[in-house]
Amino acid sequence: MRRKKFVSMLLVATMAATLFAGCGNDSGKKGSSGGAKEFDAFFAVPGSEINDDNEIQKIIEEKTGVRVKETWLTGQTADEAVGTMIAGGEYPDFIDGISGQKQLYDAGALVPLDDYIEKYPNIKNLFTELEWEKLRQDDGHIYWIPQFSCIKGDEKVCTHNDEAFWIQARVLKWAGYPEIKTLDQYFDLIEKYNEANPTMADGTENIPYTILCEDWRYFCLENAPQFLDGYPNDGSCMVDPDTKKVLDYNTSDTAVKYFKKLNEEYNKGIVDPESFTQTYDEYISKLSTGRVLGMIDQWWDFAYTAGDAIKQAGLDEQGCDYIPVPVTIDGRDNQWHNAGGAFNASTGLAVTTSCDDVDAAMKFVNDLLDQDIHNLRYWGVKGTDYEVDENGEFYKTADERKKASDTAYKASHLCSYSYFPQYNGTSDDGINANKPDGQAREFYDGLNSDVKEVFDAYGVKTYVEMLGTNNAPGDWYPMWSFSNNFTTDTPGGVAWTKIGELKHAELPKVVMAKDFDSAWDTYMDKYNACNPQDFLGELQTELDTRLEQAAKFK
Repeated sequence: MRRKKFVSMLLVATMAATLFAGCGNDSGKKGSSGGAKEFDAFFAVPGSEINDDNEIQKIIEEKTGVRVKETWLTGQTADEAVGTMIAGGEYPDFIDGISGQKQLYDAGALVPLDDYIEKYPNIKNLFTELEWEKLRQDDGHIYWIPQFSCIKGDEKVCTHNDEAFWIQARVLKWAGYPEIKTLDQYFDLIEKYNEANPTMADGTENIPYTILCEDWRYFCLENAPQFLDGYPNDGSCMVDPDTKKVLDYNTSDTAVKYFKKLNEEYNKGIVDPESFTQTYDEYISKLSTGRVLGMIDQWWDFAYTAGDAIKQAGLDEQGCDYIPVPVTIDGRDNQWHNAGGAFNASTGLAVTTSCDDVDAAMKFVNDLLDQDIHNLRYWGVKGTDYEVDENGEFYKTADERKKASDTAYKASHLCSYSYFPQYNGTSDDGINANKPDGQAREFYDGLNSDVKEVFDAYGVKTYVEMLGTNNAPGDWYPMWSFSNNFTTDTPGGVAWTKIGELKHAELPKVVMAKDFDSAWDTYMDKYNACNPQDFLGELQTELDTRLEQAAKFK
């Protein structure tokens, strides 16, 4: 089996303490329902709960003898929610604490999974020996399983799940589908379109460009310089592939050019003045109305909310879907989309010490990875959610696609157990993709008409083809899987925390400043006072360690 890793950098938002009342080994929360074993799970990311009588969840329960009640973040940060649980000493059976995962490990709240991984082949076969080794903590044990880091069989991918510069289909169509390769070309097109078309069809005023800055999602503002220089998403730094040295994108010439451009566009009225105060929900609401012409974001952060809303509202007829364009600072090639993806060792699905039947919990994880059950999770029920043609290839009808994007239908019928381990790639039948978004024909047939028109104009069939594909840059990749677990226990972690706080406070001021050069100089003075060399030094040590570790398995 060929394995792949791709990451949904799905970081965090949170859950109030009251949600956890009754979590732990209380007999009231666990036990059986109609003979099924019941577990509960908490995932420190925003999510949508499904109905108690969800139809596919019931089918999975019949096949596995288990059902899981999932809860998601709704109010605090992930660290705060996890801290509340640690203070109380009681936990759900399954957990992914995201940025709070290290807290859970340090508190002794997680169960070592080594023996269960060896016992259950579907789990064991998710990763290579090197990948499992990367998951060992300092006590030598493995405590969590990355959910999104496996490709089974041959890779099948049509969406670019990661970060890009996005622009609406209607803007590209209006301009005659031009080649957009530089930052200047990108903003020039948005400016010209908005000048000629300041409103939507119903008179709603366009928002030329908005920026999401709330909490951890401020990556939509701060990390663009690494992408503009053509580098892949190492998250916290860039890495020179020849010298294997860590580079700081925060102080690069491209960083200066990028923030100066944002400053110019803000002072022209192109950048949304609410960018630095809007919440994530407000941001998604804006995108869902079709008003926003362009933004930087990760696909997973908006496509399954705003994208579905655009489809349900019929706004694709006005060309409101988002298309990624390969924008770099000067038109150089990008390395944003990597075949083989990124292995995220920083967090994953864990079982807590409050679980009263760890073996049954792990058997359920193993069962979810059986091909038939995986098909239920991501394709649904044959004849209801998808069809099979004479060659054995899965596809959906137009009505089935429409239902799959409907919020009420998803809550009542679909159950992907989305934060349990899963895989992309190819089914055991050798024909089908393990998820619909990897099935080339189904993917293209299911596109909104405005996206198809753009793809046809550019001679491509997928979002990935709009950007191009590269091999993963090296055995260190991605560095964010290390920096995501930084704590203030080390000088590098202290510097990382200070840098994050500084960026939140100062980068909006840089963008809004009347005198950019002065604002930038002030920002750089404060940045250097954070001792970034401590942070970069620890990244370099980790990079060297990863290269040495990988060499042992070659």
